[in-house]
Amino acid sequence: MSLLLSVVLPTHNPHRGRLDRTLAGLRTQTLAPAHWELVLVDNGSTPPVVPGADAPAHTRVVTEPQLGLTHARRAGFAAAAGEFLVLVDDDNVLAPDYLAQLLALFANHPRVGALSGRSLPEFETPPPPWMREFDGLIACRDLGPMAQITTGLRDPATGRNEYPACSPIGAGMALRRAAAAAWLAADPGNLTDRRGGDLTSGGDNDIILTVMRHDWEVAYFPTLLLTHLIPSARTSRDYLARLNRGIAKSWVQVLQKHDANPWPSLAPWTVPLRQMKAFFTHRAWASPAAFIRWQGACGHFEGLASLHRS
Repeated sequence: MSLLLSVVLPTHNPHRGRLDRTLAGLRTQTLAPAHWELVLVDNGSTPPVVPGADAPAHTRVVTEPQLGLTHARRAGFAAAAGEFLVLVDDDNVLAPDYLAQLLALFANHPRVGALSGRSLPEFETPPPPWMREFDGLIACRDLGPMAQITTGLRDPATGRNEYPACSPIGAGMALRRAAAAAWLAADPGNLTDRRGGDLTSGGDNDIILTVMRHDWEVAYFPTLLLTHLIPSARTSRDYLARLNRGIAKSWVQVLQKHDANPWPSLAPWTVPLRQMKAFFTHRAWASPAAFIRWQGACGHFEGLASLHRS
């Protein structure tokens, strides 16, 4: 078997219906089964995850008992045998040509170390209109019909690293093994990432910034398409508020780790006062969207306070 590519699918107590659709999308890939494998990382699920008879041809289950998305991804990367690595969540349905396209794109762009494409939502129930402002929070993204490739990380005007707008998102992100090796070798430090019910989310950004700091390009290619299955619970005000708060906090922390943070740290004692002021600035009582924006501001202040050194 000439193994070219490994799909790494971390999961923790997955919804069986969404996981089965994810596996079905993998089974229908046009890339010959002999050229790729699925590494399913069971991250402390109860009961343990069993792929089932309909899993893709070359499926292996790796167990990672230490809870957390970063731990699960590292375990999957370490176990993978392919030259290219693809991150797929347990609610992502890849278009049939996704894996075949990845190989062609990497072949045509030898300096690209990480890439992804469009992630379009399929909602379990129609979401409220205000919710679509927050598609980015739930890893849904469409940057338009043109490919985008970024090269430099350092902004000469500020002398600071700048996170590129076209950076790959975790859903469907693909990496060269050589680029992923830089992230595997790096110390993850105290960076927070998804862990059970914890909605912090710095892992995707940490991968991208590490890859770019090792002189790889990153890219967005719109021909890559996946469907992101969104349950009704993830479109509620309270869920999105928790998510925005956690993401905003971890965003500051990952930028600080990679010399890309433009904001000064805050004394922790000032955070409640700032959050109270932001409640009125954002008119958090006025609408669900305003409340979610306010929670993002709260997380931002908490992230800056976590950088404070007394």
